[in-house]
Amino acid sequence: MKRIIAWLGVLLLSFGTMAQADSVVGDVIVTLGENLTPAQREQVLEQMDVPADVTTVTVSNEEEHKYLGNYIPKAQIGSKAISSSKITMKEKGYGINVQTNNISWVSKEMYANALSTAGVKDADVYITAPFEVSGTAGLTGLIKAYETSTGEKIPEEQKQVANEEMVTTAKLGEQIGEQQATELIARVKEEIAQENPQTIQDIQVIINNVSNELNVQLNQEQMDQLTALFDKMKDLNIDWDQVTNQVDKAQERWNEFKNSEEGQGILQAILDFFQSIIDWFASLFK
Repeated sequence: MKRIIAWLGVLLLSFGTMAQADSVVGDVIVTLGENLTPAQREQVLEQMDVPADVTTVTVSNEEEHKYLGNYIPKAQIGSKAISSSKITMKEKGYGINVQTNNISWVSKEMYANALSTAGVKDADVYITAPFEVSGTAGLTGLIKAYETSTGEKIPEEQKQVANEEMVTTAKLGEQIGEQQATELIARVKEEIAQENPQTIQDIQVIINNVSNELNVQLNQEQMDQLTALFDKMKDLNIDWDQVTNQVDKAQERWNEFKNSEEGQGILQAILDFFQSIIDWFASLFK
């Protein structure tokens, strides 16, 4: 009997160790919206350039409503789960690198910010859909994929705050500009990490200071929304140093791409395209 008990103890310990084991660099997990048609599924997998035997996780419309229902209208979430994603685990210190396709409302930087709040770290991230979607549901799949890959369970409160952050930033971006909204959120996070505010008033001082530095004018409603969001973050057990490090790495990676030969070539091609349109319109009036 003692031997059996000892053997069971070792077995349970082994399972516990396996469940907590870190993911391996290069691990790939794909999430697929459960309402994709077979043709759309094949299209999405082809875009992701993954092997046929890749590990996949299904995301339901019910899950999307669970994490977004408090922040955007049900009609905007819709009744079908379409958004899909791929997450590739990278080495420690890599940061979060986000790419998107057919995503119209949530920017790459917004995803990176929200993912860092949720506790996701060191990964290449790709969010896509077979046609243009807002992208709000993409975060649900990414967090689910990260949990599956790492064996880490992200607290529900942290998931909710990450989704609220993404939606709040997107809405603010419509009002003050996408880039300014994203930078404002990231900068406030940095200040919270350094200052460790204890009260709502402390948070408001930080938001005011950062918005003044960025020359962003916030109305009372916007200030109240941001204060409520960061007050929730303050009360979570978030590793703020990790959050700011992941966002900093994402920004560094984007800057490196912009300054690289490949990045410059793509940017120049975009500029040439718009110049050709301008020239075409100008020729109509000659």
